[in-house]
Amino acid sequence: MKVGVVLPQGWMQEYRAHSSREAWANTVAVAQAAERMGFESVWMYDHFHTWPAPEDVIVFEPFVALSALAALTEKVRLGHIVVCTGFRNPALTAKMISTLDVVSDGRAELGIGAGWKQEEWEAFGYEYPSTRERLATLGEHLEIITRMLDATTDERATYQGQRARVIGAVNQPKPLQYPRVPVMVGGNGPEVTWRLAARHADELNLDGLDPAGVAEALPLIHARCEEIGRDPASLKVSVHTWYREPGVSDRGQQRVDLYGAYRELGLSRVQSYVDGLADGKDALAAFAEDLQAAGIKLEDR
Repeated sequence: MKVGVVLPQGWMQEYRAHSSREAWANTVAVAQAAERMGFESVWMYDHFHTWPAPEDVIVFEPFVALSALAALTEKVRLGHIVVCTGFRNPALTAKMISTLDVVSDGRAELGIGAGWKQEEWEAFGYEYPSTRERLATLGEHLEIITRMLDATTDERATYQGQRARVIGAVNQPKPLQYPRVPVMVGGNGPEVTWRLAARHADELNLDGLDPAGVAEALPLIHARCEEIGRDPASLKVSVHTWYREPGVSDRGQQRVDLYGAYRELGLSRVQSYVDGLADGKDALAAFAEDLQAAGIKLEDR
């Protein structure tokens, strides 16, 4: 099992006491330390405002930030956890992630989901649709994005949906990764989200589920693949852990046991933000020690 680090970017108000320069320097330092320590990937949220309530605090935009980090790292993979698909035209998302893949020398990951933080949508001038409508939009966006990311063909992308369309869209440069940038669908909805992941994604990212919740979810995730004749083994499953969940940010045996349990479930990876990263790299080093105690080899990218 691989482990990714969700970088400090301000969303959880961790940069309340930092200047912009100080905050960005720390984000860079944590990303570079994660690479040195052998973490597989670094991730950023796609949010405009702080959580849980909007405050006048720094929140870095992830596409710009990840592109900058691509030039400041060499091996670590770079991804969103996850893009709110409603914030961008899907063809633009495909174009942006393809460019990120090229500038990072083939290290980009596209995590994508339906979005949920209503006040953020409304503050930035987006209409906030129902859950049903957001999921339907995600499905159409995935149709467009996967066509445009396909590096196996030079054909222009065309798709006509009820909510989005492309007509002969050119996506150059193509991603460096073949056959495409990996697509990770994020969400816990078994009826729609997991079916969309089975149809379109390389990976399903479960949000905040503990090992018992993951164990309960896995048979149904496999069933969603079997419904469409897909080998369940071909859909990777990962988990995004929240820093306030028991064991995630607490150094010691509880964290060792938690990540050991995730490893035993056969997950592809876990992406985690741990408390204290806004204050430097010590929290990351302690996290790495506990992961190694749990039998997770960080150097195995």
